Amino acid sequence: MVSQELDYFRAIIQANMEPLAKVTEVSEMAELSARLGNHVWLKREDQQPVYSFKLRGAFHKLSKLPKGSDVVTASAGNHAQGVALSASFLGHKATIVMPVTTPEIKVSAVRALGGEVVLHGHHFDAAKAHALALTEQRNGVFVPPFDDPDVIIGQGTVARELMQQLNDLDAVFIPVGGGGLLAGMAVYIKSLRPDIKVIGVEADESACLKAALEAGKPVELDRVGSFADGVAVKIIGTETFRLAQKFCDEVVTVSGDEICAAMQDIFVSTRAIAEPSGALSTAGLKKWCQQSGVKGLNVAAILSGANLNFDRLRYVAERTALGEKNEALLAVTIKEEKGSFKQFCASLGGRAITEFNYRYAGPGEAQIFVGIALRQGQQELDELKAVLTENGYTFCDLSDNELAKLHIRYMVGGKAPAQLHERLLRFEFPEYPGALARFLDTLGSNWNITLFHYRNHGGSVGNVLAAFAIEPSDYDVFNEHLNRLGYNVQDETNNPCFTQFLTTQGQKLSEAKAANQ
Repeated sequence: MVSQELDYFRAIIQANMEPLAKVTEVSEMAELSARLGNHVWLKREDQQPVYSFKLRGAFHKLSKLPKGSDVVTASAGNHAQGVALSASFLGHKATIVMPVTTPEIKVSAVRALGGEVVLHGHHFDAAKAHALALTEQRNGVFVPPFDDPDVIIGQGTVARELMQQLNDLDAVFIPVGGGGLLAGMAVYIKSLRPDIKVIGVEADESACLKAALEAGKPVELDRVGSFADGVAVKIIGTETFRLAQKFCDEVVTVSGDEICAAMQDIFVSTRAIAEPSGALSTAGLKKWCQQSGVKGLNVAAILSGANLNFDRLRYVAERTALGEKNEALLAVTIKEEKGSFKQFCASLGGRAITEFNYRYAGPGEAQIFVGIALRQGQQELDELKAVLTENGYTFCDLSDNELAKLHIRYMVGGKAPAQLHERLLRFEFPEYPGALARFLDTLGSNWNITLFHYRNHGGSVGNVLAAFAIEPSDYDVFNEHLNRLGYNVQDETNNPCFTQFLTTQGQKLSEAKAANQ
């Protein structure tokens, strides 16, 4: 080991987290252990005073500064609370720059911990730029959220405790955003026990470490998702990547639905409610065990945070069944005649229907949107598809269709009464009070909106589904308009949900043969 990594190892051993950061417990996840055939343990960083491991790095960084220092950072999440509490405890002055889109619950939490909050910009990059400018104006100290040796050392104390609490581990799963926790834990674990696998876990929609490993250097993602906002980082840190590249054995990526299912697993075992990024490593642990087929190992994940807006639980509960493959969403064509729904239910073999959406649209065939409960996951879904095919039903599996899960299952209405040249688009924009009105103002009134669906999930990003009546000759002008808006936009015009449930135009389900082929 080169001296630089040895210095990290020694510094983590010597780092004093007392009396602010506490030694957190390790909980056994008995139900998940039985299901996976491995002994699963959970390091409970939700037990920190700010409900997140971020306190460790902030406290260690600030403990190195002279008392009364002027510290500045930019954060809309757990790092902000860690810096505010650490500064208050150590006698520093803390200024936290947060985007104006930050939920009030987080702003209030930082203020309650003694931090001065400055609201600036509509996204993190603008807040960070302002924080750096304030740092220079005040001749202060900027506290990075992850790419800093002292922060990395502080986060590494999670591994120090874990190794003292469990001395017979085979693999440790660590969530990755900017890489501070992974870097600190990996260098400590591999220095002490190189035989233990260190596995980083990222959200599919913000996999900056995976991208960096493939490129051989940190690269900036075009965009990141918002569900697991605690790890929504576009580019991994330079120093954190150097350490991860050397000490991380592999990286697992997981979907939002898989994270929701892991949140349920954590609740069942501990009665703790993790935030999405807090359950990330548990989701990765589950996926790795299931895909590798390994049994009898001792494996650990990090519950890295529990700062969750309560109203987001509705969304989590809705997506959990899909994440566990305990529910299927299907678009099915049935005959438009008496008794056809009863006949369809009989073909399900006693399986429970979780929802059924239908509106009369004329004689002939009817297209239904149906949710079906499953007990044996993908295997049972494959069996169900075979039964439906044998019974002559044409269907499309929408279980992995984001448009179906996010919008279609909650919409009312039906198809347009006449054929229109429509473009269907899915937008994302920063969520805050008045954000929807601002979105509509920005969108403008040059185009006729023929469909609109918005649902507030309590997150930091708003989701809108909108259709526009546009002649093909105007597509170029419309596309230029979209590019100027600066929103994340996904064109869903060819999505089967649109063609089957919302428009008279395009491919019919009976012609599509759907996804059961």
